[in-house]
Amino acid sequence: PHGKALSEAIAGAEGLPETKPGERHLILVDGSGYIFRAYHALPPMTRPDGTPVNAVFGFTNMLSQFLLRHAASHIAVVFDAGRNTFRNEIYAAYKAHRPDPPPELVPQFGLIRDATDAFGVARVEHEGFEADDVIGTLAKVAEKEGYTTYMMTPDKDFGQLVSDKIFMYKPGRGGDPASILGVKEVCEKFEVDDPLKVIDILGLWGDA
Repeated sequence: PHGKALSEAIAGAEGLPETKPGERHLILVDGSGYIFRAYHALPPMTRPDGTPVNAVFGFTNMLSQFLLRHAASHIAVVFDAGRNTFRNEIYAAYKAHRPDPPPELVPQFGLIRDATDAFGVARVEHEGFEADDVIGTLAKVAEKEGYTTYMMTPDKDFGQLVSDKIFMYKPGRGGDPASILGVKEVCEKFEVDDPLKVIDILGLWGDA
């Protein structure tokens, strides 16, 4: 079971085209989301001083897969800068139902940031904004600059950003292969004729 969990936690780059010379491919990793994925997928691990490191292990293996397989010419890991954002100023109860992270995960947040820096990979976070906001902004800016961008996230909200140059990338999990969602796939998934209408669909569905 641990072997299966490990393979799921470190999955990365499957299905992504190898970047050829002159191409500009950008991978934007939802670092905050991936930390939780790795934490829940892997069994408990500790370093000699007792500090939990299972999420760190899964995260660093995933990142190394992207780099070793030459899946992008550019890559950045995006983190939440904190729990409070401009949305809390608009609506004080925003995400108030979410529990605090497990105590074993808390010391791993800083270690994962340190690991990202050690890889020489760009680490991005912006006070007052969620990682989602930063990923969306970077994807749209990169689109104007001619990049093909893959947003590594399982969050359905990102469907609204998909275009001919922006894709969602979902690593394999639970036996399912990795998948890349473009305009066609998002429109089929949400039964719309334009990815931008994902906003309307999610608004009609409601979201806890």
